[in-house]
Amino acid sequence: MYDLGKHSYKSGFARQEIVLSQFLGRNEDSDFKYYKKRGHEMKKNLLKKLSAGLLIGTLTATAFIGCGSSDSAASSDTASTDSETESTSESDAGYRTLDEIKESGYINIGVFSDKSPFGYVDENGEYAGYDVYFAERIGEDLGVEINYVSTEAANRIEYLQTGKVDIILANFTVTEERAEEVDFALPYMNVALGVVSPSDAVIESLDDIGEDDQIIVISGTTAETYLTKNYPNITLQKYDAYAEAKTAFENGNGVAWANDNTEVIAFALENEGYTVGIPSLGDEDTIAPAVTKGNDTLLDWLNEEIESLGDENFFHADYEATLLDTYGADYEDTLVVEGGVVD
Repeated sequence: MYDLGKHSYKSGFARQEIVLSQFLGRNEDSDFKYYKKRGHEMKKNLLKKLSAGLLIGTLTATAFIGCGSSDSAASSDTASTDSETESTSESDAGYRTLDEIKESGYINIGVFSDKSPFGYVDENGEYAGYDVYFAERIGEDLGVEINYVSTEAANRIEYLQTGKVDIILANFTVTEERAEEVDFALPYMNVALGVVSPSDAVIESLDDIGEDDQIIVISGTTAETYLTKNYPNITLQKYDAYAEAKTAFENGNGVAWANDNTEVIAFALENEGYTVGIPSLGDEDTIAPAVTKGNDTLLDWLNEEIESLGDENFFHADYEATLLDTYGADYEDTLVVEGGVVD
Protein backbone atom coordinates (compact mmCIF):
# COMPACT_ATOMS: atom_id res chain seq x y z
CA MET A 1 0.00 0.00 0.00
CA TYR A 2 1.04 3.64 -0.57
CA ASP A 3 2.21 5.31 2.66
CA LEU A 4 0.26 8.60 3.07
CA GLY A 5 1.67 9.39 6.48
CA LYS A 6 4.91 10.49 4.92
CA HIS A 7 3.25 13.26 2.92
CA SER A 8 0.04 13.96 4.97
CA TYR A 9 -1.90 14.59 1.76
CA LYS A 10 -5.57 14.42 2.62
CA SER A 11 -7.48 14.84 -0.66
CA GLY A 12 -9.85 11.89 -1.21
CA PHE A 13 -9.38 12.18 -4.96
CA ALA A 14 -5.59 12.06 -4.44
CA ARG A 15 -5.94 8.84 -2.47
CA GLN A 16 -7.65 7.23 -5.43
CA GLU A 17 -4.98 8.51 -7.81
CA ILE A 18 -2.21 7.23 -5.60
CA VAL A 19 -3.69 3.77 -5.50
CA LEU A 20 -3.85 3.89 -9.30
CA SER A 21 -0.23 4.99 -9.46
CA GLN A 22 0.83 2.01 -7.40
CA PHE A 23 -0.95 -0.23 -9.82
CA LEU A 24 0.82 1.45 -12.72
CA GLY A 25 4.16 1.34 -10.90
CA ARG A 26 4.91 5.09 -10.72
CA ASN A 27 7.67 6.57 -8.54
CA GLU A 28 6.39 7.68 -5.17
CA ASP A 29 8.07 11.10 -5.03
CA SER A 30 7.36 12.04 -8.59
CA ASP A 31 3.80 10.91 -8.15
CA PHE A 32 3.47 13.01 -5.05
CA LYS A 33 4.67 16.11 -6.89
CA TYR A 34 2.27 15.37 -9.71
CA TYR A 35 -0.72 14.95 -7.39
CA LYS A 36 0.28 17.95 -5.27
CA LYS A 37 0.31 20.05 -8.40
CA ARG A 38 -3.07 18.63 -9.42
CA GLY A 39 -4.40 19.42 -5.97
CA HIS A 40 -3.30 23.06 -6.20
CA GLU A 41 -4.92 23.37 -9.62
CA MET A 42 -8.14 21.88 -8.32
CA LYS A 43 -8.03 24.24 -5.33
CA LYS A 44 -7.51 27.22 -7.61
CA ASN A 45 -10.41 26.16 -9.81
CA LEU A 46 -12.62 25.75 -6.78
CA LEU A 47 -11.68 29.23 -5.52
CA LYS A 48 -12.42 30.68 -8.94
CA LYS A 49 -15.84 29.06 -8.94
CA LEU A 50 -16.53 30.29 -5.41
CA SER A 51 -15.36 33.81 -6.33
CA ALA A 52 -17.53 33.81 -9.46
CA GLY A 53 -20.50 32.69 -7.40
CA LEU A 54 -19.90 35.40 -4.83
CA LEU A 55 -19.51 38.02 -7.57
CA ILE A 56 -22.78 37.03 -9.23
CA GLY A 57 -24.54 37.13 -5.86
CA THR A 58 -23.07 40.54 -5.09
CA LEU A 59 -24.03 41.93 -8.48
CA THR A 60 -27.57 40.60 -8.11
CA ALA A 61 -27.90 42.13 -4.66
CA THR A 62 -26.43 45.41 -5.89
CA ALA A 63 -28.83 45.46 -8.83
CA PHE A 64 -31.72 44.89 -6.46
CA ILE A 65 -30.53 47.56 -4.06
CA GLY A 66 -29.79 49.84 -6.99
CA CYS A 67 -33.36 49.52 -8.20
CA GLY A 68 -34.57 50.33 -4.72
CA SER A 69 -32.23 53.34 -4.52
CA SER A 70 -33.41 54.49 -7.91
CA ASP A 71 -37.01 54.30 -6.80
CA SER A 72 -36.11 56.06 -3.57
CA ALA A 73 -34.21 58.76 -5.46
CA ALA A 74 -37.11 59.12 -7.86
CA SER A 75 -39.47 59.52 -4.91
CA SER A 76 -37.10 62.06 -3.38
CA ASP A 77 -36.87 63.93 -6.66
CA THR A 78 -40.65 63.89 -6.98
CA ALA A 79 -41.04 65.20 -3.44
CA SER A 80 -38.43 67.87 -4.13
CA THR A 81 -40.18 68.85 -7.34
CA ASP A 82 -43.53 69.01 -5.56
CA SER A 83 -41.97 71.19 -2.86
CA GLU A 84 -40.41 73.46 -5.45
CA THR A 85 -43.75 73.68 -7.27
CA GLU A 86 -45.51 74.73 -4.08
CA SER A 87 -42.77 77.26 -3.32
CA THR A 88 -42.88 78.58 -6.86
CA SER A 89 -46.65 78.86 -6.84
CA GLU A 90 -46.44 81.00 -3.70
CA SER A 91 -43.71 83.25 -5.10
CA ASP A 92 -45.44 83.53 -8.48
CA ALA A 93 -47.94 85.91 -6.88
CA GLY A 94 -45.13 88.45 -6.49
CA TYR A 95 -46.28 89.63 -3.08
CA ARG A 96 -46.60 88.61 0.56
CA THR A 97 -50.07 88.26 2.00
CA LEU A 98 -51.10 89.86 5.28
CA ASP A 99 -50.62 86.58 7.16
CA GLU A 100 -47.18 86.04 5.62
CA ILE A 101 -46.12 89.52 6.69
CA LYS A 102 -47.32 88.94 10.24
CA GLU A 103 -45.63 85.54 10.41
CA SER A 104 -42.33 87.01 9.18
CA GLY A 105 -42.35 89.72 11.86
CA TYR A 106 -41.50 92.57 9.49
CA ILE A 107 -42.93 94.64 6.64
CA ASN A 108 -41.08 96.29 3.75
CA ILE A 109 -42.30 99.82 3.13
CA GLY A 110 -41.00 101.96 0.27
CA VAL A 111 -40.52 105.63 1.16
CA PHE A 112 -38.56 108.59 -0.15
CA SER A 113 -35.27 109.30 1.56
CA ASP A 114 -34.64 112.78 0.15
CA LYS A 115 -38.04 114.45 -0.14
CA SER A 116 -38.59 116.55 2.97
CA PRO A 117 -41.07 116.92 4.59
CA PHE A 118 -42.79 113.78 3.25
CA GLY A 119 -40.03 111.20 3.36
CA TYR A 120 -36.39 111.85 4.19
CA VAL A 121 -33.48 110.81 6.40
CA ASP A 122 -32.91 113.25 9.25
CA GLU A 123 -29.68 114.39 10.89
CA ASN A 124 -29.74 111.32 13.13
CA GLY A 125 -29.91 108.95 10.18
CA GLU A 126 -33.55 108.09 10.88
CA TYR A 127 -36.42 108.11 8.39
CA ALA A 128 -38.88 110.93 9.03
CA GLY A 129 -41.73 112.84 7.40
CA TYR A 130 -45.47 112.73 6.78
CA ASP A 131 -45.41 109.33 5.02
CA VAL A 132 -43.03 107.83 7.57
CA TYR A 133 -45.23 108.94 10.47
CA PHE A 134 -48.05 106.92 8.89
CA ALA A 135 -45.71 103.97 8.20
CA GLU A 136 -44.73 103.81 11.87
CA ARG A 137 -48.38 103.48 12.86
CA ILE A 138 -48.88 100.70 10.31
CA GLY A 139 -45.99 98.74 11.80
CA GLU A 140 -47.30 99.30 15.32
CA ASP A 141 -50.85 98.16 14.52
CA LEU A 142 -49.63 95.14 12.56
CA GLY A 143 -47.29 94.21 15.37
CA VAL A 144 -44.24 93.95 13.11
CA GLU A 145 -40.92 95.68 12.57
CA ILE A 146 -40.53 98.05 9.61
CA ASN A 147 -37.84 97.67 7.00
CA TYR A 148 -37.70 100.97 5.12
CA VAL A 149 -36.71 100.74 1.47
CA SER A 150 -35.55 103.97 -0.15
CA THR A 151 -37.35 104.53 -3.43
CA GLU A 152 -37.46 107.03 -6.28
CA ALA A 153 -40.56 108.17 -8.11
CA ALA A 154 -39.66 106.18 -11.22
CA ASN A 155 -39.34 102.80 -9.46
CA ARG A 156 -42.33 102.82 -7.10
CA ILE A 157 -44.38 100.53 -9.35
CA GLU A 158 -41.40 98.31 -10.13
CA TYR A 159 -40.63 97.78 -6.44
CA LEU A 160 -44.18 96.56 -5.86
CA GLN A 161 -44.29 94.33 -8.91
CA THR A 162 -40.97 92.66 -8.06
CA GLY A 163 -41.87 92.13 -4.41
CA LYS A 164 -39.11 94.38 -3.14
CA VAL A 165 -41.65 96.23 -0.98
CA ASP A 166 -45.04 95.32 0.48
CA ILE A 167 -46.37 98.88 0.56
CA ILE A 168 -45.41 102.12 -1.15
CA LEU A 169 -45.84 105.25 0.98
CA ALA A 170 -43.97 107.73 -1.18
CA ASN A 171 -46.25 110.66 -1.99
CA PHE A 172 -47.90 108.38 -4.55
CA THR A 173 -50.59 110.21 -6.55
CA VAL A 174 -53.53 108.06 -7.63
CA THR A 175 -54.06 107.96 -11.41
CA GLU A 176 -56.03 105.67 -13.71
CA GLU A 177 -52.86 104.56 -15.49
CA ARG A 178 -51.12 103.60 -12.26
CA ALA A 179 -54.24 101.85 -10.97
CA GLU A 180 -53.90 99.41 -13.86
CA GLU A 181 -50.54 98.27 -12.48
CA VAL A 182 -50.93 98.52 -8.69
CA ASP A 183 -53.78 98.58 -6.18
CA PHE A 184 -54.33 101.85 -4.31
CA ALA A 185 -55.80 101.96 -0.82
CA LEU A 186 -57.95 104.82 0.43
CA PRO A 187 -56.35 108.29 0.15
CA TYR A 188 -54.84 110.23 3.02
CA MET A 189 -53.89 113.51 1.31
CA ASN A 190 -55.02 115.90 -1.43
CA VAL A 191 -52.64 117.09 -4.12
CA ALA A 192 -52.44 118.90 -7.43
CA LEU A 193 -49.58 119.93 -9.69
CA GLY A 194 -47.69 123.17 -9.17
CA VAL A 195 -44.87 125.10 -10.83
CA VAL A 196 -42.10 126.94 -8.99
CA SER A 197 -39.67 129.40 -10.60
CA PRO A 198 -37.08 131.99 -9.57
CA SER A 199 -38.68 135.06 -7.97
CA ASP A 200 -37.01 137.35 -10.52
CA ALA A 201 -38.55 135.45 -13.45
CA VAL A 202 -41.82 134.01 -12.17
CA ILE A 203 -43.72 131.65 -14.47
CA GLU A 204 -47.44 132.23 -13.86
CA SER A 205 -48.72 130.42 -16.94
CA LEU A 206 -47.33 127.70 -19.12
CA ASP A 207 -47.85 130.08 -22.01
CA ASP A 208 -44.88 132.01 -20.59
CA ILE A 209 -42.55 129.13 -21.50
CA GLY A 210 -40.36 130.10 -24.45
CA GLU A 211 -39.46 127.84 -27.34
CA ASP A 212 -35.93 127.29 -26.02
CA ASP A 213 -36.94 127.07 -22.37
CA GLN A 214 -37.02 123.83 -20.40
CA ILE A 215 -39.05 122.70 -17.41
CA ILE A 216 -37.50 120.36 -14.89
CA VAL A 217 -39.51 117.27 -13.89
CA ILE A 218 -38.85 113.99 -12.11
CA SER A 219 -39.26 110.84 -14.17
CA GLY A 220 -42.32 108.78 -13.26
CA THR A 221 -44.26 111.65 -11.70
CA THR A 222 -47.70 112.97 -12.62
CA ALA A 223 -46.02 116.24 -13.65
CA GLU A 224 -44.10 114.42 -16.37
CA THR A 225 -47.23 112.58 -17.54
CA TYR A 226 -49.42 115.69 -17.53
CA LEU A 227 -47.00 117.94 -19.39
CA THR A 228 -46.11 115.27 -21.96
CA LYS A 229 -49.79 114.72 -22.74
CA ASN A 230 -51.10 118.27 -22.61
CA TYR A 231 -48.04 120.36 -23.56
CA PRO A 232 -46.00 118.20 -25.95
CA ASN A 233 -44.18 121.25 -27.33
CA ILE A 234 -42.59 122.10 -23.98
CA THR A 235 -39.13 120.58 -23.56
CA LEU A 236 -38.78 118.61 -20.36
CA GLN A 237 -35.52 118.06 -18.56
CA LYS A 238 -35.97 114.81 -16.66
CA TYR A 239 -34.22 113.51 -13.55
CA ASP A 240 -34.65 110.22 -11.72
CA ALA A 241 -34.16 111.51 -8.19
CA TYR A 242 -35.72 114.39 -6.31
CA ALA A 243 -32.32 115.58 -5.09
CA GLU A 244 -30.97 115.64 -8.66
CA ALA A 245 -33.95 117.68 -9.91
CA LYS A 246 -33.64 120.10 -6.99
CA THR A 247 -29.93 120.64 -7.64
CA ALA A 248 -30.49 121.14 -11.37
CA PHE A 249 -33.19 123.72 -10.68
CA GLU A 250 -31.03 125.59 -8.18
CA ASN A 251 -28.23 125.61 -10.78
CA GLY A 252 -30.52 127.28 -13.31
CA ASN A 253 -30.78 124.33 -15.70
CA GLY A 254 -34.48 125.08 -16.28
CA VAL A 255 -36.75 128.11 -16.11
CA ALA A 256 -39.16 126.28 -13.79
CA TRP A 257 -39.75 123.08 -11.88
CA ALA A 258 -43.10 121.25 -12.12
CA ASN A 259 -44.04 118.78 -9.40
CA ASP A 260 -46.77 118.09 -6.85
CA ASN A 261 -47.90 121.45 -5.51
CA THR A 262 -47.22 120.31 -1.95
CA GLU A 263 -43.58 119.79 -2.88
CA VAL A 264 -43.00 122.99 -4.84
CA ILE A 265 -44.74 125.02 -2.14
CA ALA A 266 -42.48 123.42 0.47
CA PHE A 267 -39.42 124.13 -1.67
CA ALA A 268 -40.33 127.83 -2.08
CA LEU A 269 -41.00 128.21 1.63
CA GLU A 270 -37.70 126.60 2.58
CA ASN A 271 -35.55 128.30 -0.07
CA GLU A 272 -35.45 132.07 -0.42
CA GLY A 273 -35.64 133.49 -3.95
CA TYR A 274 -38.28 131.16 -5.38
CA THR A 275 -41.99 131.64 -5.98
CA VAL A 276 -44.82 129.24 -6.78
CA GLY A 277 -46.33 131.10 -9.74
CA ILE A 278 -48.74 128.25 -10.60
CA PRO A 279 -50.07 126.76 -7.31
CA SER A 280 -52.55 124.41 -9.00
CA LEU A 281 -52.27 122.82 -12.43
CA GLY A 282 -54.60 120.22 -13.91
CA ASP A 283 -57.05 118.19 -11.84
CA GLU A 284 -57.12 117.81 -8.08
CA ASP A 285 -55.79 114.39 -7.15
CA THR A 286 -55.18 112.35 -4.03
CA ILE A 287 -52.22 110.53 -2.51
CA ALA A 288 -52.66 106.99 -1.22
CA PRO A 289 -50.74 103.89 -0.19
CA ALA A 290 -50.24 101.28 -2.91
CA VAL A 291 -49.77 97.50 -2.81
CA THR A 292 -49.00 94.91 -5.45
CA LYS A 293 -51.88 94.21 -7.83
CA GLY A 294 -54.06 91.43 -6.41
CA ASN A 295 -52.77 91.57 -2.83
CA ASP A 296 -56.30 91.81 -1.46
CA THR A 297 -55.59 90.78 2.12
CA LEU A 298 -53.09 93.58 2.66
CA LEU A 299 -55.23 96.08 0.72
CA ASP A 300 -58.32 95.31 2.81
CA TRP A 301 -56.34 95.67 6.02
CA LEU A 302 -54.95 99.05 4.89
CA ASN A 303 -58.40 100.36 4.02
CA GLU A 304 -59.77 99.32 7.40
CA GLU A 305 -56.75 100.90 9.08
CA ILE A 306 -57.22 104.23 7.29
CA GLU A 307 -60.92 104.29 8.15
CA SER A 308 -60.18 103.48 11.77
CA LEU A 309 -57.46 106.13 12.02
CA GLY A 310 -59.96 108.70 10.78
CA ASP A 311 -61.93 108.26 14.00
CA GLU A 312 -59.00 109.71 15.94
CA ASN A 313 -58.05 112.41 13.39
CA PHE A 314 -54.73 110.65 12.94
CA PHE A 315 -53.72 112.43 9.73
CA HIS A 316 -54.32 115.86 11.24
CA ALA A 317 -51.97 114.82 14.04
CA ASP A 318 -49.54 113.59 11.37
CA TYR A 319 -49.73 116.96 9.57
CA GLU A 320 -49.14 118.90 12.77
CA ALA A 321 -46.14 116.75 13.67
CA THR A 322 -44.46 116.79 10.27
CA LEU A 323 -45.87 119.47 7.93
CA LEU A 324 -47.02 122.34 10.10
CA ASP A 325 -43.62 124.00 10.24
CA THR A 326 -43.44 123.96 6.45
CA TYR A 327 -46.98 124.84 5.36
CA GLY A 328 -48.50 126.45 8.42
CA ALA A 329 -52.03 125.92 9.72
CA ASP A 330 -53.72 127.46 6.66
CA TYR A 331 -53.03 124.44 4.46
CA GLU A 332 -53.98 121.75 6.99
CA ASP A 333 -57.64 121.22 6.10
CA THR A 334 -56.89 121.66 2.40
CA LEU A 335 -54.26 118.94 2.28
CA VAL A 336 -55.36 116.40 4.89
CA VAL A 337 -57.80 113.60 4.08
CA GLU A 338 -59.23 111.75 7.09
CA GLY A 339 -60.72 108.27 7.02
CA GLY A 340 -60.19 107.98 3.25
CA VAL A 341 -63.07 110.39 2.60
CA VAL A 342 -62.42 113.22 0.12
CA ASP A 343 -64.64 116.28 0.66
